Amino acid sequence: MASSSSSSSSSTLMKYHVFLSFRGEDTRLNFTTHLLQALKDEGLDVFFDEEKLEKGEQLSQALSRAIAVSSISIIVLSADYASSKSCLVELSDIMDRYSVEQQIVLPIFYHVNPSDVENIDGSFKKSFDEHETRRSVDEVKQWKTAFAEVGKLEGWHIDGSISDRPETQYIKDIVAYVMQKLMKHQVFLSLGEDTRLNFSNHLVNALEKVGINVFPDNETLKKGEKLPPTYSRAISASNLSILVLSKAYASSKSCLGELSDIMDRKHNPTDKHIVLPVFYHVDPSDVRNSGGHFKTSFEEHESEQPADRVQQWKTAFAEVGKLKGWHIEGGKFDRPETEYIKDVVEYVIKKLTNIGFESASEELVGIEYQKNAILKLIEQKDCRVIGLWGMGGQGKTTLAEAVYKNFSSEFESHWFLQNVREEIKKQGKECLRNEFLSKLLKSNVDIGTPSIGSTLTQERLNKKKVLVVLDDVDDSDQIDYMGVKHFGYGSKTIITSRDRQVLESGGADTIHEVKGLNENDSLQLFSTFAFKQLNPAVGFQDLSRRFVMYTQGNPLALKVLGSDLNKRSKNYWESKVERLKDCPPEKKISEALKISYDGLDLVEQNIFLDIACFFKGEPMKRTKLILSGCYKGAVCGINKLVDKCLIDVSSPCILGASYLAYFTGRRLKLLDTISMHDTLEEMGKDIVCQESKTLGKRSRLWNLKHVEEVLKYNKGTDRIQGIKLDMSPMGNLLFQPSVFESMINLRCIFFYYPWSWLIKEGEAYKKLHTCQDDIISLPDELRYLRWDYYPFKSLSSSFNPKNLLALKLPYGNMEQLWNEVHQDLVHLREIDLFSCKNLKKIPNLLGAVNLKRLDCEKCESLVELPSLARLTSLKSLRLKGCRSLKKFPEIPNNFYELDLSETGIKEVPDFIEHLDRLHRLSLTNSMVKDVSSNISKLKSLSSLHLSGCPIVKFPTIDVPSPSLRFKSLKYMHMDRFKMHKVFAPDLLDFNLHDCMILEAVSFADQKLYQFDSSDEDYVFLMLFFNCLNLNQESTNNIEANAMLKIGSLAKKWAARYDREKRRDNFQRLICCFPGNKISANKFKCQSMNSSLSLKIAPNGGSGSRFLVFAICLVIDLTDCCRLLDCRCEYQLTAAGGGNGGGGYEKLGSVISLFKLPEPEKCMGDHVFILSSIDMVKEDQNYEEASFEFYIRNWGLEDDDVDMKVERCGVHVFYVDAESDTDDTDVIDDTDDTDGTDGTDDTNATAKRHAGN
Repeated sequence: MASSSSSSSSSTLMKYHVFLSFRGEDTRLNFTTHLLQALKDEGLDVFFDEEKLEKGEQLSQALSRAIAVSSISIIVLSADYASSKSCLVELSDIMDRYSVEQQIVLPIFYHVNPSDVENIDGSFKKSFDEHETRRSVDEVKQWKTAFAEVGKLEGWHIDGSISDRPETQYIKDIVAYVMQKLMKHQVFLSLGEDTRLNFSNHLVNALEKVGINVFPDNETLKKGEKLPPTYSRAISASNLSILVLSKAYASSKSCLGELSDIMDRKHNPTDKHIVLPVFYHVDPSDVRNSGGHFKTSFEEHESEQPADRVQQWKTAFAEVGKLKGWHIEGGKFDRPETEYIKDVVEYVIKKLTNIGFESASEELVGIEYQKNAILKLIEQKDCRVIGLWGMGGQGKTTLAEAVYKNFSSEFESHWFLQNVREEIKKQGKECLRNEFLSKLLKSNVDIGTPSIGSTLTQERLNKKKVLVVLDDVDDSDQIDYMGVKHFGYGSKTIITSRDRQVLESGGADTIHEVKGLNENDSLQLFSTFAFKQLNPAVGFQDLSRRFVMYTQGNPLALKVLGSDLNKRSKNYWESKVERLKDCPPEKKISEALKISYDGLDLVEQNIFLDIACFFKGEPMKRTKLILSGCYKGAVCGINKLVDKCLIDVSSPCILGASYLAYFTGRRLKLLDTISMHDTLEEMGKDIVCQESKTLGKRSRLWNLKHVEEVLKYNKGTDRIQGIKLDMSPMGNLLFQPSVFESMINLRCIFFYYPWSWLIKEGEAYKKLHTCQDDIISLPDELRYLRWDYYPFKSLSSSFNPKNLLALKLPYGNMEQLWNEVHQDLVHLREIDLFSCKNLKKIPNLLGAVNLKRLDCEKCESLVELPSLARLTSLKSLRLKGCRSLKKFPEIPNNFYELDLSETGIKEVPDFIEHLDRLHRLSLTNSMVKDVSSNISKLKSLSSLHLSGCPIVKFPTIDVPSPSLRFKSLKYMHMDRFKMHKVFAPDLLDFNLHDCMILEAVSFADQKLYQFDSSDEDYVFLMLFFNCLNLNQESTNNIEANAMLKIGSLAKKWAARYDREKRRDNFQRLICCFPGNKISANKFKCQSMNSSLSLKIAPNGGSGSRFLVFAICLVIDLTDCCRLLDCRCEYQLTAAGGGNGGGGYEKLGSVISLFKLPEPEKCMGDHVFILSSIDMVKEDQNYEEASFEFYIRNWGLEDDDVDMKVERCGVHVFYVDAESDTDDTDVIDDTDDTDGTDGTDDTNATAKRHAGN
């Protein structure tokens, strides 16, 4: 049984070098205690816990955590080891870690034969026989499998005979091996000759005094000699490298070699090597630019060394110059070197302590203590809900994120829900909760009630051990609404809030106050932004400490203030610190933030205020467009705000993104959005409020009551530049048609509803009215006009849109936009008229030469479009649902995507051939009858949707002509086609749903679909739902084509096995057609129920191979909903896998069968042929496979049920991997399918026992 020299309570919060597993009664007082002492003597942390588990008790959380955070597990297998249930539970957990390559496992066969372990023989057989009489069969089988796996590992065999070596020699070898596998040196020190006997020598001594292992470079290497293997190994075996960059550093080839090697490690994303430069009596800019003394050194190297080597050195050297470190200038004004050394040592200790527990931000410092406090709270069983309370900018979110990253992998489900307060405003509580619970339960959840009333949902949550962070909660009801009380045993919920009362009322078991940083940490964080190094520059130490004192350790204030002071003169620093000196203590933080704002120029200040009031959370691309129309140099201004940490740009976290990607099989492109800390947003809005006590004289309006007052009582003035109004909480408002006439400088109008409201659509949303509901005057300075449910019949004839960049009037009441006289549209980039149901005509847009997007979707009355052929900037045209539109639009030849679904268009004309860049064309449910044969000439067309069209003529489908085949087409949907015969192209995705009269399907090209790199994460679909008249020959053709595809995919998947087996993958093939029989030729192994077993053919080759499983199921779809999941659980049993040993492996795969077609109802039995990349398995001498299949019918809430599998079949593709070749044999034992070629080398690694 494992043991620990440290206490159990604290042990689980740190990492161990070695976990020692042994049977105490056998070896605790002899071999194991000597091994433990030898490992400790090398400074290793060893988990060695002498406490025993009670009989029948499962592995404790402390021991499981200790195994999880250990780098190596040593298992001392003695004669009685297997008699201990606790030892076997421990060993099983260790091997679980080993199976996913998270741990090194080292067995020591102590006075036992390794073959007895591998074959469970000798004394071990007796032990397991006894366990089988007292424990469950599955539990003992799991232990036996793990035990046998350990017997196959390489280790030490100590037989204890007279001829054997002394145990001390074995222990010496074991310790040496462990030290080789572990990091030998925690710190590698690279230094020049000019610091070896002074600064660097003192630094090494200081590090060693605190117990840090250092590899110091204490001699100068001979000129021209390569980096010795000793040094290279020391670098690779170190956690952290310190580079003491002195004047003579770059003159040494060995130093530059070390530096290059160190930076190579840093570039490796899996290495996470820490590099810390110390600029010793040199200017960091000289390092970045290879200037000063370094210029001369590199010039000398260029005359003696190969050019590419010197260039590699220079590149690495410059990169080091950009890193944050310490700048020791020297001289009488600088601090003593002893103080610098003390700071370096403290920093190194912090970094080494947190290896494996990386912070949420590399620039984050000083949260280790608070993080460890939260980790201890998480360990407490009675602490389910943890509240983090503190003022804005104090680091609550960052602390929660750091803890979340540490622990998320230990929970069945986990999610970090950011900005709860803001997200509820944007999309509503109901929508946010549904997406949140869908993520946790890994399935679609739709709850329309205030509480989670569904007992099924409650039960599913009760069974889940989850880790959840609810960030920025401002109402205790939000906590209950998200279902926190229903989370299962062992779940942890972390909630951040500025309001302690919210946490108390919300049921937090404990509340942790997030406090400011201490002085040293504050100084380091401040210096990181003010000087781009870890210490204040000479001459600025006292000023830096004063700023730090005024910020009261608030990380946001330190970050913002430091960024503002970067590269500023000393006079500027002194003026700002004097400003803070006289400020009351309670206002010092806000005043510190205000200093950064005051340092901006006028344009930058206006951009900051616009973002705070209007554009926070908006896409960066749109914000840049609008602000560039308002200010010259807006892009530079935005970049300046980013540099000064006043705003941030990041990809948004869309809760349902992973599921949308799963169900579509496609990656999602998320637009970068602008984010701003709440504290800075409040500061910006406060600055605007202080402009005037009179609302109409403020530059920006966003508060509902303020906007209502200005509009209702006509209080607007020329001071107002922008208005933003969320109309969802307001009632009807009547104002004068001239309300905007006095606002001659108004540039932006945002009258909007959250998108969660817009999808409901209703007349009640028309809340803004004038006494004459046909017209309103708008100022010509408008750059951005968004007005949801615009109530007027057109834009004012007096309005000149010469400055307009974006016009967004979704759900508007217009019949027309403006009269044809308006031609000055040169700045217009976007027109959004979504669901303007009364709109009949779009005016002439010839002047809109820069227009990129025109959205007229669901404009049901639209009968006419102007010619758009000359608008070469137009990239997106949306006309879906324009049922009155009869004519195919004239568009530019460079168009990428065109959606004409649900339109009245009847013909795809010949000029379609000119759209040679068109990738996606959708005519779903349109009135198209005739498609020109020229459509096949589109070289770029990859996606074509024709479902529901009354087509009577279509090339390549009704005529099997080779000249009419698409070259690039991958996706084709033709649901409800009224044709008897189809020559189907071989595509990535081919759908023919509800084609009731379709009788014959043949594949026009028997050549397999040509895979390319872009297909790697896609789903292959061949769906023929409800094509009930298909003849037998057609179903044979579909089945044969599906199996050919899987055979080709098998070699691709096998080639990617090592790269893909540990990450989520959506790659799969789904084929479906009506029927109730499974082909005996394709699937020789069949069953009349949901389970079967089959024999695996022996591997007759000399190399390794892969097994790729294809499954076939018959399911009655009559009563199914629109979403099905197929869950396959299978067990692979290796040779000798019975009671005598051999072992088995349990695996599983879930394949979503997608949303079934609508509106038609699926009828009767359908055959599914399925395979996926997670049904690829490297053969481990398996001889038998057993399968069980489940079909989950996802309904609404309590309607989720498992459907019956009528029949099932399995086919095995055997993929033989050949070394050093691109050819991989796919062996297929079906009667009529030949083998195919393909994939890369996969070598089986022989495992053996180390001898004496």
